[in-house]
Amino acid sequence: MSLVGHQAPPIFRQGPTPLVRLFLFVSVCLVLLVADLRFRYLEVLRQALSVATYPLQVAAAAPADFFRNGAVYFATLVDVQKENAMLRESQVEAAQRLLRFDQIEEENRHLRAMLDMSQALGSRSVAAEILYDAPDPFSRKVILNRGSQQGIEAGMAVVNEQGMIGQVSRVYPVQAEVTLVTDKDQAVPVVVSRNGLRGVLTGAGQGRLELRFTLSGADIKPGDRLVTSGLDGLFMPGLPVADVISVDRDSPTFATVVCEPVAGVERTTQVLVLTRAELPPPRPASEPEAAPTRPRKKVR
Repeated sequence: MSLVGHQAPPIFRQGPTPLVRLFLFVSVCLVLLVADLRFRYLEVLRQALSVATYPLQVAAAAPADFFRNGAVYFATLVDVQKENAMLRESQVEAAQRLLRFDQIEEENRHLRAMLDMSQALGSRSVAAEILYDAPDPFSRKVILNRGSQQGIEAGMAVVNEQGMIGQVSRVYPVQAEVTLVTDKDQAVPVVVSRNGLRGVLTGAGQGRLELRFTLSGADIKPGDRLVTSGLDGLFMPGLPVADVISVDRDSPTFATVVCEPVAGVERTTQVLVLTRAELPPPRPASEPEAAPTRPRKKVR
């Protein structure tokens, strides 16, 4: 009987048992571990495997990194927005403090200048502040925060550190109305400081003044300083009022003299109210005319 093509029964092809194979594999692993710990021969293999599997690690970690970076981005964006809002708020507060500081410094400068002027004039004065413009649109008047309770009276001159700005026209208990020199109804007796030429300065509108009834041949020219004469007994003499800016001599009788106030009439806020000047002595009375004599009767 021929044995060609004959296969052994399955019972003879089973090989080692599972327990034997487990023991064999465990032994091989232990040998490899001990050999690797002793000789480090698998270090190159591990490095090659780590390089080969790095793209797979990055791809696997990409979703987690995306969500983590997104959370960090939005959290950082919120923090940056809050910080920018705080910085803008602090910048606005710093700008407001700087503006208040500049305003206080400017007010202190004006007050020091007015104090020096009050000491130079040597007269009693009341410091006041302009509250607002009078409601009349056809006049140039302002309202002060001082009144009759502070000793202010109608007719007193109102000045700042540069010169005269107006005259008290109406007095209330705690407020006073001031008519500015640029008002058309305001008149101030003045003299030219250069030569003593007298005149009356009145408001001409648009922040200008006019020296009226000045003869065409009068000695006056642009640049002359006009100061109060004190002849009316209301304003003390020598207060700067205006500067001459143009002289028109086309008329054969009177010249048109346009002036500009030396003080910031439309811009000032702190002022001094000066007491009245001393009135000039009264005009001497004229001598009475001699009574007519009656003719004597002849005695017979």
